[in-house]
Amino acid sequence: MSESCNESSCSSCNVEGCSSRKAEDFHVPANAKSHVKHVIGIVSGKGGVGKSLVTSEVAVLLQKRGFKVGILDADITGPSIPKVFGVHGQAVGTEDGIIPFETKTGIKIISVNLILDNEETPVVWRGPVIAGVVKQFWNEVVWGDIDYLLVDMPPGTGDVPLTVFQSLPVDGIVVVTSPQELVGMIVKKAYNMAQMMNIPVLGLVQNMSYIACPDCGKKIYIFGEGHGDETAKELGIPAYVAMPMIPEIAALCDAGAIEDFDNTYMEEFIHTLTAK
Repeated sequence: MSESCNESSCSSCNVEGCSSRKAEDFHVPANAKSHVKHVIGIVSGKGGVGKSLVTSEVAVLLQKRGFKVGILDADITGPSIPKVFGVHGQAVGTEDGIIPFETKTGIKIISVNLILDNEETPVVWRGPVIAGVVKQFWNEVVWGDIDYLLVDMPPGTGDVPLTVFQSLPVDGIVVVTSPQELVGMIVKKAYNMAQMMNIPVLGLVQNMSYIACPDCGKKIYIFGEGHGDETAKELGIPAYVAMPMIPEIAALCDAGAIEDFDNTYMEEFIHTLTAK
C-alpha cells in the first residue's frame, strides 16, 4: 500500500509528490574568502553559437565599466576561456582555497584547463564528476570581491546547467543563439529550463547576425536575418543584441587578446543587463 499524507495536519513530509513537501535546498556555500554580488549564467540551447565569445565580450565590457569581474568556465569538456584571454599554466592552492588566474586587465578566471597538467589533455569524465568540479569552482576558489561572476556553461539543458542552477546563487541567465537556428524551439528550451528553476532570463544575444560591408557599411545577412528581437519581445526578455561577425575579433581570440577589442554594438545590452 502506498504511503498517504494528510496535508492539513503536517507542515512537512517525505511523501513523494506531496504538495506540502518542502523543496530541498541544493545550494553550495561560497568560499569563505569570496564575496560575489551577482552570478550570471551564459547558456545556449545548442553548440557552435559563440557562447564563450559572448561570455568573454560581456566580461571585458563589464570590466571596462569599472566592475570587478570573474569567469567560471563550467564548460568542462570544451573549455576555451583561458585560450581567448591568453591565460596558461596551472592554478595554485593555498590554505584558503584555489587561486584563480587574473588576466592583464584583472578579470579572474578558473577553468579545467588551468588545473590539468597539460591543457590539451581531453577530459573524459562522467556527469557526476563534472558536476562536482563545477561545485568546487564555486566553493573552493578564492574569488575575493567580485561584482559579476559569469558562468560559461556547456550547451544544452543537461547535468552542468542543472548543477549550476541548483548549486549556485544564479541571479539570471543570458541565452546565446544564432540566426540559422533561431526557430524559437531551441531558445525556448533554455528559456523554459530557467523558468522551471525560477531563474530570470536577463538577455538574449543573437550572434553571427550579419557582416558589415567594409566599403559601404551595408549589413549582409549571410545566415538569414533572424528574428531574435521578436523572440526577446515574445518572451519578455529585457536585453537583446544582434552581434555582427567581425574577423578582427576572431583574430584577437586566436591571439589570446580578447581584452583589446572595443565595440559599441553591446553598449545598450550591457546597460540593460546591469540596470537595477
